[in-house]
Amino acid sequence: MQESKKTYSNNWFNTPFYHILYKDRDYAEAQLFIDNITEYLNLPENAKVLDLACGRGRHSIYLNKLGYNVVGADLSENSIAFAKKCENDTLHFEVKDMREPFNEKFDAIFNLFTSFGYFENSEDNLTALKAIKSSLNDFGFAVLDFMNVEKVAENLKSEETKEVDGIVFNIKRWIENGYILKNIVFDFEGKHFDFTEKVKALTLEDFETLMEQAGIYLLDTFGDYKLHKFYKKESDRLIMIFK
Repeated sequence: MQESKKTYSNNWFNTPFYHILYKDRDYAEAQLFIDNITEYLNLPENAKVLDLACGRGRHSIYLNKLGYNVVGADLSENSIAFAKKCENDTLHFEVKDMREPFNEKFDAIFNLFTSFGYFENSEDNLTALKAIKSSLNDFGFAVLDFMNVEKVAENLKSEETKEVDGIVFNIKRWIENGYILKNIVFDFEGKHFDFTEKVKALTLEDFETLMEQAGIYLLDTFGDYKLHKFYKKESDRLIMIFK
């Protein structure tokens, strides 16, 4: 049995294997980033916050614990079903395509940990940015946390084998036609799986062009989760604050 990534809504992000492979992500670092960025934004008490492409909602839950009224949205039905178990009066989850604006307006919209640029059609990147802008209220800010493509390209690890929970993931990475691709192959319970993540290699200049087209004002950029200055050759992240 083989399955492969075809579109943005492909099966990979909707499988338990995606969460198994990435289970060891540094969530302490992620919480530090959320602490830093919410302090920087100086959000009002009980601010309405959208966690866009929230996955299973771990960061939405943390934002909610900080006192915010949070909506977590993701295209993966399985992830949202998992996250809904944690809902409360000020924390809600819904299945949503980030290319579609929300009916309600938010004080802040977070798109964290390279959850952008996975569209099959690159024009959808502009559509998504326009949707984010239209979902902000007049005083709202958006935070888009992306990889620093120039540093990633320079240090791309072409092949890697990683064992998690008894599953051996064989991973290959390469750059092709303006995309960074990661092929993930493994066997589980006698079945063979073959997925490919494909993300647009968007530089700061690419985002600046898109934002200009979307009528977005880029307020600030940072290069890591401690909110240090962005350097295109050195920074680990590309974090953009806009409205």
